[in-house]
Amino acid sequence: MKIVVLCGGLSTERNISLISGTKICGALRSRGHQAVLVDLYLGLEDMEEEFQADPAKLFEELPPLKPVVFDGQTPDLEAVKASRKLKSKALFGTGVLKICQAADVVFMGLHGMNGEDGRVQATFEVLGIPFTGSGYLGAGMTMDKLITKQLVNNELRAIGCHVPEWRSYHDVREEQIPRIIEKVKTKVPCVVKTPTGGSSVGVVIVREESEVEGAVRECLRYGNDLLIEQFIEGREFTCAVLRDRALPSVEIAPKTRFYDYSNKYVAGATEEICPGRCTPEVEKLMGEAALLVHKYMKLATYSRCDFIIDAKDQVWFLEINTLPGMTPTSLVPQEAAAVGISYEELCEIIAQDGIRMNRW
Repeated sequence: MKIVVLCGGLSTERNISLISGTKICGALRSRGHQAVLVDLYLGLEDMEEEFQADPAKLFEELPPLKPVVFDGQTPDLEAVKASRKLKSKALFGTGVLKICQAADVVFMGLHGMNGEDGRVQATFEVLGIPFTGSGYLGAGMTMDKLITKQLVNNELRAIGCHVPEWRSYHDVREEQIPRIIEKVKTKVPCVVKTPTGGSSVGVVIVREESEVEGAVRECLRYGNDLLIEQFIEGREFTCAVLRDRALPSVEIAPKTRFYDYSNKYVAGATEEICPGRCTPEVEKLMGEAALLVHKYMKLATYSRCDFIIDAKDQVWFLEINTLPGMTPTSLVPQEAAAVGISYEELCEIIAQDGIRMNRW
């Protein structure tokens, strides 16, 4: 197949997306596919003119894949914008839509806003471009943690899965911040989040009242909405769904702090145990909850739910990811490997589903 692996983009998870995309592209090439790695935002602007004029030629002359090394930092998006030769506010870079229209399927290797939030998916659906993963509606709803909580809260509680209590603030203005800070202080310990963040960017665990102002202002760097969530002490788990099947859980044990941006991606910073160390009853409930959210939010092919298991073995649902990390050591590939699905085979399954999906 001719496959575009779309990655990069313009989100706080840009660097992680580039790593995922590079690994996915290599895996698909190893399966015999003509896979081309494309940065959503920068596009083909560094390609020779003949490829910009006719991007389909790239499927015949596959560009080499450059190794991507994670530096532990979130990207400087203003620097990325400044580096682009195309002086436009368009999300799609030079030649991106052209090469996507020439492909048999687009493998969505994007993470975070401007990729995981349904806008790219909506564009592809309008243009009739086949792509992997969930459609625009499911992607858009689940990108916002507030919307997800509001929609699945009662259904999860009905099967015995808990959801932390929360409070939200919308379109926060500077003059409102002091009052919000005072209200948040009454909820300590708590978790302060930006509702549409990913990779734990814009997430701060607050244990002391003195930490509230810094946490609120940090999260408001990423948007004008705030989510204040009940802090649940316990062990972190994640459970993926693949083709309407719950995969074995992964227990996540960071060596320092919580499972933040650095601990997610720096080698050796976190111990990941698959299957997770929990009772069969807890494992079953996590799988049921992950499937419930996946289906209820109208998702497709794969997703990953995050949970906390407290000291009483109660299962707490945190959030769902529609385009989770896809490096070979990421959580979904680990769960797939636990049931005998190799990384290359997992990428093949996802790509084939993008072709099979009837979205029109």
